[in-house]
Amino acid sequence: EQPKETPQPAPRRISLERQRITGLPLYFQGYLSVRHSRCQEFRVYWTELRGTMLFFYDDKKAPTYSQKLDISALTSSTDVYPDENGSAQFALTLSDRELELKANDCECGKEWKGFIVTVTKLSVPLDESLQPGQLTRMHEVLEKEKKRRIALNSGSSTSLNIKSPPSSTLTTMPACFYAVSRQEATEMLEKNPSCGNLILRPGSDSKNYAISTRQELDAPCLKHYKVMSKGTSYIIELERQVTLPSLQDVVNYFVAQTRGNLKPFVLQT
Repeated sequence: EQPKETPQPAPRRISLERQRITGLPLYFQGYLSVRHSRCQEFRVYWTELRGTMLFFYDDKKAPTYSQKLDISALTSSTDVYPDENGSAQFALTLSDRELELKANDCECGKEWKGFIVTVTKLSVPLDESLQPGQLTRMHEVLEKEKKRRIALNSGSSTSLNIKSPPSSTLTTMPACFYAVSRQEATEMLEKNPSCGNLILRPGSDSKNYAISTRQELDAPCLKHYKVMSKGTSYIIELERQVTLPSLQDVVNYFVAQTRGNLKPFVLQT
């Protein structure tokens, strides 16, 4: 009899969990070998570029990163050069450290460097060796990162805890918060009923929030509620507006009002 394989989380579920944990858009991903200036050996990670952060995962299917690095303070980067094994290396100099990175080949290395320079310098690098398709994706990422920066600097920054370090943001957001669209939230609720039936997500204007719920009444009933951010409070747009001091209180309000019929959605890994 063949030994049973350990069930692995579905790729989309892993992606959504990483999105929730990091709270940042995914721009590029792949395997990278990393060596800090104080270390002797390179170490291989599945790496994601989200915003101006690099997240390092011990395994491609791990939902939680093992290390992260803020590269927003990038001061310079070297050219990509091949090593004796055919891999491609380049180095990043940050304000407080230097990081050496190694990709499988020169094309992959130049693509990684291109995306890193694009999000940190807000400019697509002039590299004639990059392919038209790669340059197109970098321009798309550039526009997304510009919009993200504008949103961070807008008046809604306080509601998103932007002024706090990323680690504190993770502790203040409810566990049922996912950076997904209305359609994606609907699909998550429909496909994972055992995980809960209430999702907190960004609003369509990227400045406020929304609650998506799914209840089994006479027939499956999906509803979406606007949650407006105003100063340090949050307003639920109902027939009679409800004002609460935190997003966790917003979630608790829905749970209490339905006597527990609504349960916060948390993906099981």
